[in-house]
Amino acid sequence: MEGRILTEEEMDALLAERHGPENHRKIKNAHVAVAGLGGLGSNAAVMLARAGVGSLHLVDFDRVDGSNLNRQVYLMGHLGMEKTKALEEEIREINPYIKIRTDGVRVTEENAARIFAEDTLILEAFDGAENKAMLVNTLLEKLPRARIVAGSGMAGFGSGNLICTRRRMSRLYVCGDGTSDIADGIGLVAPRVALCAAHQANMALRLILGETEA
Repeated sequence: MEGRILTEEEMDALLAERHGPENHRKIKNAHVAVAGLGGLGSNAAVMLARAGVGSLHLVDFDRVDGSNLNRQVYLMGHLGMEKTKALEEEIREINPYIKIRTDGVRVTEENAARIFAEDTLILEAFDGAENKAMLVNTLLEKLPRARIVAGSGMAGFGSGNLICTRRRMSRLYVCGDGTSDIADGIGLVAPRVALCAAHQANMALRLILGETEA
């Protein structure tokens, strides 16, 4: 039937067939936080939702505007909406059975540990090197159980083959080419941003399944 909403049992059966029952069980029982819902975070969150991650924590203070549409998952109908609410709406269309918690706040050094206190797997998807460093350093210092998958270097039109995932510390993974920066006068476009987001989502899934090497 056109437009029929699958039951949770039907969704589980389909995902278990795709991933294998044990992998699906682990993924469905997993919880992932996404810090920043721009090009990296919105794409990564949707990928995790499609994979069947059972619980997502979405964090961003911003609203959707026209400049976001070239690389983020939002639609024109989302313009002006809070990104947390717009992304939750998108994810509910993909899988309405995912548990979603949202925080529409600006993350700072002072509140980061409190906001992510219940999260043990966090995707860092902030704009700006200083904000990225602040979040990573704060979480590594104050949340000893947290594992962080960060993004660094996905600007421009360079080869997608340069984007990869590296394990930088025991609890820190960094995805990207590590060099390209919009400060160099190159912009952010959908293909390379989505590639980096896919690396982040993939590393998150690997960690959920017990794989720790990059």
